[in-house]
Amino acid sequence: MSTGAHTDPAVGTFPITPVVVRLKLSLLRNGLRQSGGRRAAYVASAVVALLFAALQLTGFVALRGHAHIASVSVLAAAVLALGWAVMPLFFPSGDETLDPTRLVMLPLRPRPLVRALLTASLVGIGPLFTVLLLVGCVVSVAHGAAAYVVAVPALALALLVCVALARAVAAANIRLLTSRKGRDLAVLSGLVIAIGAQLVNFGMQRLGSAGLAQLEPAREVLQWVPPASAVGAVDAASRGSYGIAVAQLALTAAALAALLGVWARSLTRLMTSPDASTLQPADTAVRERSRSAGLTRLLPAGRTGTVMERGLRYVWRDPKTKAAWVTSLAIGLIVPVFNALQGTGSPYFACFAAGMLGIQMYNQFGQDTSAFWMVALTISSPRDAYVELRGRALALLLITLPYATLVTVVTTALLDDWARLPEVLGLSFALLGAMLATGAWTSARFPYSIPQEGFKNVAPGQTGLAWISIFGGMVAAALLCSPVIALLIWANVSAGGASLTWLLLPVGAAYGAAITFLGLRLAAPRTAARLPEILTAVSKG
Repeated sequence: MSTGAHTDPAVGTFPITPVVVRLKLSLLRNGLRQSGGRRAAYVASAVVALLFAALQLTGFVALRGHAHIASVSVLAAAVLALGWAVMPLFFPSGDETLDPTRLVMLPLRPRPLVRALLTASLVGIGPLFTVLLLVGCVVSVAHGAAAYVVAVPALALALLVCVALARAVAAANIRLLTSRKGRDLAVLSGLVIAIGAQLVNFGMQRLGSAGLAQLEPAREVLQWVPPASAVGAVDAASRGSYGIAVAQLALTAAALAALLGVWARSLTRLMTSPDASTLQPADTAVRERSRSAGLTRLLPAGRTGTVMERGLRYVWRDPKTKAAWVTSLAIGLIVPVFNALQGTGSPYFACFAAGMLGIQMYNQFGQDTSAFWMVALTISSPRDAYVELRGRALALLLITLPYATLVTVVTTALLDDWARLPEVLGLSFALLGAMLATGAWTSARFPYSIPQEGFKNVAPGQTGLAWISIFGGMVAAALLCSPVIALLIWANVSAGGASLTWLLLPVGAAYGAAITFLGLRLAAPRTAARLPEILTAVSKG
């Protein structure tokens, strides 16, 4: 980027836009030449994406004239823009031209570079998908010649705002996203997808029961938020509100100008300042050591406390372990609470929290990956293996017990069914104990590797092991809970058992503790005997 050292007018006036567009095409072409599998994956994803966009376009056209189609179209444009905004955060390596640091050594000025990168951003499946979706949104609300006249600039502005938004977000965060830590944090996209799926499910159920009229308040707000305001302008022109249409178009254009300005400033700062995104200040390191010392004092002494501390550190520091935990915590709360809010839930849905968190006990050694060899060196007997497994289970219980209790209490309070609180808690504790027991055994019997890079959670060739470990263990845990379930059914259907349902809490807690102890005891000898096989399996990623 030019900062005064390059003053040749030819450099500043050379049209770089065609060069950058050709660069984008070359990167795409060379990437597809690497392997047949990559070409097949690209073609398949392109076909699926474009087919989905075509179906959406057809649906929007078919809904022309519907009373609430404007609400659907405005909301769709807003969600589309949100997708463009978060895409660089979760898929930073999806487009190599998103990384402007590759151009640091070139004598380029900010504004020509912005124009060139903006144009290059319009090449690809994503922009074509966006165009098809936006065309559907615009056509569905356009009625009359004036609306179609407004639709042309509205469509262009909406597309450019989406692209500029993605570029501005990428430029502001690119050094973090292209670092090792940033790439690992992208694994948390699974959390967003999981939570988003539940929110969409909740929203669809609400719309199914109350109708599309529920979207009207959202439309009133979003029609003034770019780029949804561009679709709102077409709708306003269809209704003859030309002043509102002009204002909404102007608002979209202003948003585009602001995004381009932010993007240009980010490029200037990015290409003229040193990279300090991965430096850890000394005071931060001191705080880390202080927190570590405080945590150690709260844990048991000896190997048990050491194993617990290691497990808790994995939860806090390792991106994939953190992603799995955060996703389980979120889904374990969302499912029972959302169903309770809709009035269709049951207190027993709270057991979902214990089930989601109990899964974290499965494949305990695979979470260590190749570092498991250091743990294996400290295991020379079944007793050592038992203490290792016990420490891991206690670290998990340190989080799962209070969380499962909290979710159960919240769900019961929302449903106002306090009479079932003891039995639901007892069932949750029994289920958690059964999953800890089966998780310890399957960790030794069916270990598999978790790749540290990328988005895969199972190394190639080990998918069958993962299915057997997780789903086989879950079926076994359900069978182990059958005595408590049978007691629960008897207490609820028997005339004399209704007054004894409170006993399910201590019975379930005692049963869960006993089955956990038994599972750890049975898994310890197998773990000690199969250390070489476990080490080989978990080191494949």
